[in-house]
Amino acid sequence: MDHLEERLKLKYPQLQHTVKTIKSPLRFCPFGAHVDHQAGLVAGMTLDISVDMVYVQNEEEYIRVQSLDFPDEEYFHLEQVPAMVPGFWGNYLRGAVLALRKQNILKHGIYALVRGKHPIGGLSSSAAVTTAYLLALCDVNGIKIPPLELINYSHWVENHFIGLNNGILDQSINILSREGYLTVMDTKTKSYELIERPQAMPEFEVVIVYSGVSKALIGTDYNNRVDECKVAAWLLHEMAGLPMKNLKGTQLRDIEHEVYQEYKSGLQGRFLKRAEHFFTENERVKQGAEAWKQGDLQKFGSLMLESGESSIHNYDCGCPELISIFHILKNTQGVYGARFSGAGYRGCCIGLVDPAYKEQIKAAIDAQYPKQHPAYKDLYQVCFSKTDDGARII
Repeated sequence: MDHLEERLKLKYPQLQHTVKTIKSPLRFCPFGAHVDHQAGLVAGMTLDISVDMVYVQNEEEYIRVQSLDFPDEEYFHLEQVPAMVPGFWGNYLRGAVLALRKQNILKHGIYALVRGKHPIGGLSSSAAVTTAYLLALCDVNGIKIPPLELINYSHWVENHFIGLNNGILDQSINILSREGYLTVMDTKTKSYELIERPQAMPEFEVVIVYSGVSKALIGTDYNNRVDECKVAAWLLHEMAGLPMKNLKGTQLRDIEHEVYQEYKSGLQGRFLKRAEHFFTENERVKQGAEAWKQGDLQKFGSLMLESGESSIHNYDCGCPELISIFHILKNTQGVYGARFSGAGYRGCCIGLVDPAYKEQIKAAIDAQYPKQHPAYKDLYQVCFSKTDDGARII
Protein backbone atom coordinates (compact mmCIF):
# COMPACT_ATOMS: atom_id res chain seq x y z
CA MET A 1 0.00 0.00 0.00
CA ASP A 2 2.85 2.40 0.85
CA HIS A 3 4.30 1.76 -2.62
CA LEU A 4 0.99 2.73 -4.23
CA GLU A 5 0.74 5.92 -2.18
CA GLU A 6 4.30 6.92 -3.11
CA ARG A 7 3.55 6.41 -6.80
CA LEU A 8 0.40 8.51 -6.55
CA LYS A 9 2.30 11.38 -4.89
CA LEU A 10 5.03 11.22 -7.54
CA LYS A 11 2.45 11.26 -10.32
CA TYR A 12 0.50 14.17 -8.82
CA PRO A 13 2.93 16.27 -6.74
CA GLN A 14 0.35 19.06 -6.42
CA LEU A 15 -1.90 16.99 -4.13
CA GLN A 16 -3.39 18.99 -1.26
CA HIS A 17 -5.69 16.45 0.39
CA THR A 18 -4.91 13.33 2.42
CA VAL A 19 -4.30 10.18 0.40
CA LYS A 20 -6.67 7.38 1.38
CA THR A 21 -6.65 3.65 0.70
CA ILE A 22 -9.39 1.17 -0.19
CA LYS A 23 -9.16 -2.62 0.05
CA SER A 24 -11.89 -4.31 -1.94
CA PRO A 25 -11.48 -8.09 -1.63
CA LEU A 26 -12.17 -10.80 -4.15
CA ARG A 27 -14.83 -13.28 -3.20
CA PHE A 28 -15.26 -17.01 -2.63
CA CYS A 29 -18.74 -18.52 -3.06
CA PRO A 30 -18.98 -22.20 -2.12
CA PHE A 31 -22.54 -22.58 -3.43
CA GLY A 32 -25.40 -20.40 -4.54
CA ALA A 33 -24.01 -20.18 -8.07
CA HIS A 34 -26.10 -19.03 -11.04
CA VAL A 35 -29.19 -18.34 -8.96
CA ASP A 36 -28.89 -14.67 -8.00
CA HIS A 37 -30.30 -13.50 -11.34
CA GLN A 38 -33.36 -15.64 -10.49
CA ALA A 39 -33.66 -14.12 -6.98
CA GLY A 40 -32.24 -17.23 -5.30
CA LEU A 41 -30.20 -17.82 -2.13
CA VAL A 42 -26.45 -17.17 -2.16
CA ALA A 43 -23.53 -17.66 0.21
CA GLY A 44 -19.94 -16.54 0.32
CA MET A 45 -16.91 -15.03 2.01
CA THR A 46 -14.25 -12.53 1.02
CA LEU A 47 -10.59 -13.43 0.60
CA ASP A 48 -7.40 -11.73 1.74
CA ILE A 49 -6.66 -11.12 -1.95
CA SER A 50 -7.94 -7.72 -2.98
CA VAL A 51 -8.19 -4.91 -5.45
CA ASP A 52 -6.26 -2.07 -3.79
CA MET A 53 -6.73 1.60 -4.59
CA VAL A 54 -5.17 4.82 -3.32
CA TYR A 55 -6.97 8.04 -4.10
CA VAL A 56 -7.23 11.70 -3.27
CA GLN A 57 -9.88 14.34 -3.87
CA ASN A 58 -9.74 16.32 -7.13
CA GLU A 59 -11.17 19.84 -6.88
CA GLU A 60 -11.49 20.26 -10.65
CA GLU A 61 -14.35 17.77 -11.17
CA TYR A 62 -12.11 15.48 -13.17
CA ILE A 63 -11.50 11.75 -12.91
CA ARG A 64 -7.89 10.61 -13.42
CA VAL A 65 -7.32 6.94 -12.65
CA GLN A 66 -4.48 4.68 -13.70
CA SER A 67 -4.57 0.89 -13.40
CA LEU A 68 -1.27 -0.87 -12.79
CA ASP A 69 -2.72 -3.99 -14.43
CA PHE A 70 -3.76 -2.40 -17.74
CA PRO A 71 -2.34 0.25 -20.08
CA ASP A 72 -3.76 3.75 -20.53
CA GLU A 73 -5.22 6.20 -18.04
CA GLU A 74 -8.87 7.14 -17.55
CA TYR A 75 -9.22 10.92 -17.71
CA PHE A 76 -12.60 12.61 -18.07
CA HIS A 77 -14.88 15.27 -16.57
CA LEU A 78 -17.65 14.19 -14.20
CA GLU A 79 -20.24 15.68 -16.57
CA GLN A 80 -18.74 14.13 -19.71
CA VAL A 81 -18.48 10.40 -19.04
CA PRO A 82 -17.27 8.47 -22.11
CA ALA A 83 -19.40 5.68 -23.57
CA MET A 84 -18.90 2.01 -22.71
CA VAL A 85 -16.20 0.34 -24.81
CA PRO A 86 -16.52 -3.49 -24.82
CA GLY A 87 -13.66 -5.14 -22.94
CA PHE A 88 -12.10 -1.90 -21.65
CA TRP A 89 -11.00 -1.81 -18.01
CA GLY A 90 -12.24 1.74 -17.50
CA ASN A 91 -15.88 0.82 -18.08
CA TYR A 92 -16.42 0.10 -14.39
CA LEU A 93 -15.13 3.55 -13.42
CA ARG A 94 -17.34 5.22 -16.02
CA GLY A 95 -20.34 3.22 -14.85
CA ALA A 96 -19.68 4.07 -11.20
CA VAL A 97 -19.78 7.81 -11.96
CA LEU A 98 -23.01 7.45 -13.94
CA ALA A 99 -24.62 5.28 -11.26
CA LEU A 100 -23.95 7.82 -8.51
CA ARG A 101 -25.00 10.75 -10.68
CA LYS A 102 -28.48 9.26 -10.99
CA GLN A 103 -29.41 10.38 -7.47
CA ASN A 104 -26.46 12.45 -6.23
CA ILE A 105 -24.56 15.59 -7.13
CA LEU A 106 -20.86 14.94 -7.72
CA LYS A 107 -18.70 18.03 -7.23
CA HIS A 108 -15.32 16.39 -6.73
CA GLY A 109 -13.42 13.89 -8.82
CA ILE A 110 -10.46 11.73 -7.82
CA TYR A 111 -6.84 11.08 -8.65
CA ALA A 112 -6.25 7.36 -8.12
CA LEU A 113 -4.04 4.35 -8.71
CA VAL A 114 -5.58 0.88 -8.66
CA ARG A 115 -4.15 -2.63 -8.80
CA GLY A 116 -5.22 -6.22 -8.30
CA LYS A 117 -3.22 -9.10 -6.85
CA HIS A 118 -4.58 -11.99 -8.88
CA PRO A 119 -5.21 -12.87 -12.52
CA ILE A 120 -8.39 -11.21 -13.69
CA GLY A 121 -11.41 -13.47 -14.09
CA GLY A 122 -13.49 -15.72 -11.86
CA LEU A 123 -13.15 -14.11 -8.43
CA SER A 124 -15.30 -11.10 -9.28
CA SER A 125 -12.59 -8.51 -9.64
CA SER A 126 -15.17 -6.47 -11.59
CA ALA A 127 -17.44 -6.16 -8.55
CA ALA A 128 -14.43 -5.46 -6.32
CA VAL A 129 -13.08 -2.63 -8.46
CA THR A 130 -16.55 -1.14 -8.97
CA THR A 131 -17.07 -1.04 -5.20
CA ALA A 132 -13.68 0.67 -4.80
CA TYR A 133 -14.63 3.39 -7.28
CA LEU A 134 -18.02 3.91 -5.63
CA LEU A 135 -16.52 4.13 -2.13
CA ALA A 136 -13.91 6.67 -3.23
CA LEU A 137 -16.40 8.86 -5.10
CA CYS A 138 -18.82 8.78 -2.18
CA ASP A 139 -16.04 9.66 0.25
CA VAL A 140 -14.73 12.73 -1.59
CA ASN A 141 -18.27 13.98 -2.22
CA GLY A 142 -19.54 13.44 1.33
CA ILE A 143 -22.17 10.94 0.21
CA LYS A 144 -23.36 8.46 2.87
CA ILE A 145 -24.76 5.27 1.33
CA PRO A 146 -26.05 2.22 3.25
CA PRO A 147 -24.55 -1.14 2.21
CA LEU A 148 -27.66 -2.39 0.38
CA GLU A 149 -27.86 0.82 -1.64
CA LEU A 150 -24.16 0.51 -2.49
CA ILE A 151 -24.89 -3.02 -3.74
CA ASN A 152 -27.64 -1.66 -5.98
CA TYR A 153 -25.35 0.99 -7.48
CA SER A 154 -22.66 -1.59 -8.20
CA HIS A 155 -25.23 -3.94 -9.73
CA TRP A 156 -26.53 -1.13 -11.96
CA VAL A 157 -23.04 -0.70 -13.40
CA GLU A 158 -22.80 -4.33 -14.55
CA ASN A 159 -26.44 -4.69 -15.61
CA HIS A 160 -27.20 -1.39 -17.29
CA PHE A 161 -23.83 0.01 -18.30
CA ILE A 162 -21.75 -3.09 -19.05
CA GLY A 163 -24.70 -5.19 -20.25
CA LEU A 164 -24.24 -8.36 -18.16
CA ASN A 165 -27.52 -9.79 -16.86
CA ASN A 166 -26.12 -11.00 -13.55
CA GLY A 167 -27.62 -10.81 -10.08
CA ILE A 168 -26.25 -9.32 -6.88
CA LEU A 169 -24.18 -12.22 -5.50
CA ASP A 170 -20.77 -10.71 -6.27
CA GLN A 171 -21.55 -7.22 -5.01
CA SER A 172 -23.27 -8.49 -1.86
CA ILE A 173 -20.43 -10.76 -0.77
CA ASN A 174 -17.83 -8.09 -1.56
CA ILE A 175 -19.61 -5.40 0.48
CA LEU A 176 -21.29 -7.27 3.36
CA SER A 177 -18.75 -9.92 4.36
CA ARG A 178 -16.71 -10.01 7.57
CA GLU A 179 -13.70 -12.15 8.38
CA GLY A 180 -14.70 -15.34 10.19
CA TYR A 181 -18.31 -15.26 9.01
CA LEU A 182 -20.29 -16.90 6.22
CA THR A 183 -22.53 -14.38 4.45
CA VAL A 184 -25.90 -15.85 3.41
CA MET A 185 -28.33 -13.69 1.45
CA ASP A 186 -31.81 -14.03 0.03
CA THR A 187 -31.44 -11.98 -3.15
CA LYS A 188 -35.22 -11.64 -3.49
CA THR A 189 -35.84 -9.96 -0.13
CA LYS A 190 -32.27 -8.58 0.24
CA SER A 191 -32.24 -9.97 3.78
CA TYR A 192 -28.93 -11.45 4.86
CA GLU A 193 -27.24 -13.18 7.77
CA LEU A 194 -23.62 -13.22 8.87
CA ILE A 195 -23.06 -16.63 10.44
CA GLU A 196 -20.06 -16.74 12.76
CA ARG A 197 -17.55 -19.53 12.39
CA PRO A 198 -17.87 -21.84 15.42
CA GLN A 199 -14.81 -22.32 17.60
CA ALA A 200 -14.88 -26.07 17.01
CA MET A 201 -14.53 -25.69 13.22
CA PRO A 202 -11.17 -26.99 11.91
CA GLU A 203 -8.76 -24.58 10.25
CA PHE A 204 -9.22 -24.13 6.51
CA GLU A 205 -7.85 -22.13 3.61
CA VAL A 206 -9.03 -21.53 0.07
CA VAL A 207 -7.03 -22.78 -2.90
CA ILE A 208 -7.36 -20.74 -6.06
CA VAL A 209 -6.31 -22.36 -9.32
CA TYR A 210 -6.19 -19.95 -12.24
CA SER A 211 -6.69 -21.90 -15.46
CA GLY A 212 -4.93 -19.41 -17.73
CA VAL A 213 -8.16 -18.99 -19.72
CA SER A 214 -9.15 -15.35 -19.97
CA LYS A 215 -12.31 -14.32 -21.82
CA ALA A 216 -14.94 -11.71 -21.01
CA LEU A 217 -18.46 -12.82 -20.07
CA ILE A 218 -20.01 -10.59 -22.72
CA GLY A 219 -20.01 -12.80 -25.83
CA THR A 220 -20.28 -16.07 -23.87
CA ASP A 221 -23.52 -17.95 -23.18
CA TYR A 222 -23.93 -16.18 -19.83
CA ASN A 223 -26.87 -14.00 -20.86
CA ASN A 224 -28.42 -16.92 -22.77
CA ARG A 225 -28.46 -18.99 -19.57
CA VAL A 226 -30.34 -16.21 -17.80
CA ASP A 227 -32.95 -16.19 -20.56
CA GLU A 228 -33.29 -19.98 -20.41
CA CYS A 229 -34.03 -19.76 -16.68
CA LYS A 230 -36.73 -17.18 -17.37
CA VAL A 231 -38.30 -19.36 -20.06
CA ALA A 232 -38.32 -22.33 -17.65
CA ALA A 233 -40.10 -20.17 -15.08
CA TRP A 234 -42.58 -18.98 -17.71
CA LEU A 235 -43.38 -22.56 -18.73
CA LEU A 236 -43.93 -23.56 -15.11
CA HIS A 237 -46.30 -20.61 -14.67
CA GLU A 238 -48.29 -21.81 -17.68
CA MET A 239 -48.45 -25.46 -16.59
CA ALA A 240 -49.49 -24.54 -13.05
CA GLY A 241 -52.08 -22.02 -14.22
CA LEU A 242 -50.35 -19.15 -12.40
CA PRO A 243 -50.69 -15.49 -13.44
CA MET A 244 -48.15 -14.66 -16.15
CA LYS A 245 -45.65 -11.78 -16.15
CA ASN A 246 -43.70 -10.52 -19.11
CA LEU A 247 -40.63 -12.64 -19.76
CA LYS A 248 -38.17 -9.99 -18.58
CA GLY A 249 -39.84 -9.83 -15.17
CA THR A 250 -40.19 -13.60 -14.74
CA GLN A 251 -37.88 -15.51 -12.38
CA LEU A 252 -37.66 -19.08 -11.13
CA ARG A 253 -38.01 -17.78 -7.57
CA ASP A 254 -41.63 -16.92 -8.47
CA ILE A 255 -42.30 -20.69 -8.46
CA GLU A 256 -42.75 -22.48 -5.14
CA HIS A 257 -40.61 -25.60 -4.72
CA GLU A 258 -43.72 -27.77 -4.36
CA VAL A 259 -45.12 -26.40 -7.64
CA TYR A 260 -41.84 -27.19 -9.38
CA GLN A 261 -41.88 -30.77 -8.09
CA GLU A 262 -45.44 -31.24 -9.34
CA TYR A 263 -44.91 -29.85 -12.82
CA LYS A 264 -41.23 -30.37 -13.63
CA SER A 265 -42.02 -33.49 -15.68
CA GLY A 266 -43.52 -31.11 -18.24
CA LEU A 267 -40.17 -29.39 -18.78
CA GLN A 268 -37.69 -30.75 -21.27
CA GLY A 269 -34.05 -30.38 -22.24
CA ARG A 270 -32.20 -27.29 -21.16
CA PHE A 271 -35.22 -25.77 -19.43
CA LEU A 272 -35.55 -28.74 -17.08
CA LYS A 273 -31.82 -28.66 -16.35
CA ARG A 274 -31.75 -24.92 -15.60
CA ALA A 275 -34.71 -25.23 -13.23
CA GLU A 276 -33.23 -28.31 -11.55
CA HIS A 277 -30.01 -26.42 -10.88
CA PHE A 278 -31.88 -23.47 -9.40
CA PHE A 279 -34.03 -25.44 -6.97
CA THR A 280 -31.30 -27.85 -5.85
CA GLU A 281 -28.79 -25.00 -5.46
CA ASN A 282 -31.14 -23.13 -3.14
CA GLU A 283 -31.38 -26.26 -1.00
CA ARG A 284 -27.59 -26.53 -0.94
CA VAL A 285 -27.31 -23.00 0.43
CA LYS A 286 -29.74 -23.85 3.25
CA GLN A 287 -27.92 -27.09 4.07
CA GLY A 288 -24.53 -25.39 3.79
CA ALA A 289 -25.51 -22.71 6.28
CA GLU A 290 -26.47 -25.43 8.77
CA ALA A 291 -23.22 -27.32 8.15
CA TRP A 292 -21.27 -24.11 8.79
CA LYS A 293 -23.11 -23.52 12.07
CA GLN A 294 -22.15 -27.05 13.13
CA GLY A 295 -18.52 -26.58 12.06
CA ASP A 296 -18.90 -29.56 9.69
CA LEU A 297 -16.44 -28.86 6.87
CA GLN A 298 -16.87 -32.36 5.43
CA LYS A 299 -20.58 -31.74 4.81
CA PHE A 300 -19.92 -28.15 3.74
CA GLY A 301 -17.35 -29.36 1.22
CA SER A 302 -19.56 -32.13 -0.14
CA LEU A 303 -22.23 -29.51 -0.91
CA MET A 304 -19.60 -27.51 -2.80
CA LEU A 305 -18.84 -30.55 -4.91
CA GLU A 306 -22.55 -31.10 -5.60
CA SER A 307 -22.80 -27.47 -6.66
CA GLY A 308 -19.85 -27.93 -8.99
CA GLU A 309 -21.37 -31.03 -10.60
CA SER A 310 -24.71 -29.28 -11.05
CA SER A 311 -23.01 -26.31 -12.69
CA ILE A 312 -21.45 -28.68 -15.22
CA HIS A 313 -24.36 -31.03 -15.87
CA ASN A 314 -27.47 -28.92 -15.19
CA TYR A 315 -26.29 -25.41 -15.95
CA ASP A 316 -24.01 -26.52 -18.80
CA CYS A 317 -21.18 -24.15 -17.98
CA GLY A 318 -17.49 -24.74 -17.65
CA CYS A 319 -14.74 -24.85 -20.24
CA PRO A 320 -12.61 -28.03 -20.53
CA GLU A 321 -9.77 -26.44 -18.56
CA LEU A 322 -11.94 -25.54 -15.57
CA ILE A 323 -13.63 -28.93 -15.60
CA SER A 324 -10.21 -30.61 -15.48
CA ILE A 325 -9.16 -28.53 -12.48
CA PHE A 326 -12.45 -29.28 -10.74
CA HIS A 327 -11.93 -33.03 -11.11
CA ILE A 328 -8.30 -32.83 -9.98
CA LEU A 329 -9.32 -30.98 -6.82
CA LYS A 330 -12.28 -33.28 -6.24
CA ASN A 331 -9.99 -36.31 -6.22
CA THR A 332 -7.12 -34.84 -4.17
CA GLN A 333 -6.66 -35.58 -0.47
CA GLY A 334 -7.06 -32.55 1.77
CA VAL A 335 -9.71 -30.87 -0.39
CA TYR A 336 -13.06 -30.62 1.41
CA GLY A 337 -14.87 -29.26 -1.63
CA ALA A 338 -14.37 -27.44 -4.91
CA ARG A 339 -16.26 -25.72 -7.72
CA PHE A 340 -15.81 -23.11 -10.43
CA SER A 341 -15.46 -19.55 -9.22
CA GLY A 342 -17.60 -17.04 -11.05
CA ALA A 343 -19.60 -17.86 -14.14
CA GLY A 344 -17.51 -20.86 -15.11
CA TYR A 345 -16.53 -19.76 -18.61
CA ARG A 346 -12.98 -18.69 -17.76
CA GLY A 347 -10.74 -17.89 -14.83
CA CYS A 348 -10.49 -19.98 -11.68
CA CYS A 349 -11.55 -23.01 -9.72
CA ILE A 350 -11.60 -22.68 -5.97
CA GLY A 351 -11.42 -25.27 -3.23
CA LEU A 352 -11.90 -25.38 0.53
CA VAL A 353 -8.84 -27.17 1.89
CA ASP A 354 -7.08 -28.47 4.99
CA PRO A 355 -3.94 -26.28 5.29
CA ALA A 356 -1.88 -29.33 6.26
CA TYR A 357 -2.25 -30.61 2.67
CA LYS A 358 -1.34 -27.46 0.74
CA GLU A 359 1.91 -28.85 -0.69
CA GLN A 360 0.23 -32.07 -1.84
CA ILE A 361 -2.66 -30.16 -3.42
CA LYS A 362 -0.35 -27.89 -5.40
CA ALA A 363 1.73 -30.89 -6.43
CA ALA A 364 -1.38 -32.67 -7.73
CA ILE A 365 -2.31 -29.66 -9.87
CA ASP A 366 1.25 -29.25 -11.14
CA ALA A 367 1.49 -32.93 -12.04
CA GLN A 368 -1.79 -33.19 -13.94
CA TYR A 369 -3.06 -29.88 -15.33
CA PRO A 370 -0.12 -28.97 -17.62
CA LYS A 371 -0.23 -32.45 -19.17
CA GLN A 372 -3.96 -32.21 -19.81
CA HIS A 373 -3.81 -28.64 -21.18
CA PRO A 374 -0.26 -27.91 -22.38
CA ALA A 375 -1.32 -24.63 -24.02
CA TYR A 376 -1.68 -23.19 -20.51
CA LYS A 377 1.38 -24.75 -18.86
CA ASP A 378 3.06 -21.34 -18.51
CA LEU A 379 -0.10 -19.41 -17.66
CA TYR A 380 -1.88 -21.32 -14.90
CA GLN A 381 -1.25 -20.42 -11.26
CA VAL A 382 -1.97 -21.97 -7.87
CA CYS A 383 -2.24 -19.92 -4.70
CA PHE A 384 -3.80 -20.17 -1.25
CA SER A 385 -5.78 -17.57 0.63
CA LYS A 386 -7.44 -16.99 3.97
CA THR A 387 -10.65 -15.03 4.47
CA ASP A 388 -10.86 -11.32 5.23
CA ASP A 389 -13.28 -8.45 5.82
CA GLY A 390 -15.34 -6.98 3.00
CA ALA A 391 -14.60 -3.77 1.09
CA ARG A 392 -13.56 -0.83 3.24
CA ILE A 393 -11.60 2.41 3.41
CA ILE A 394 -8.55 1.86 5.65
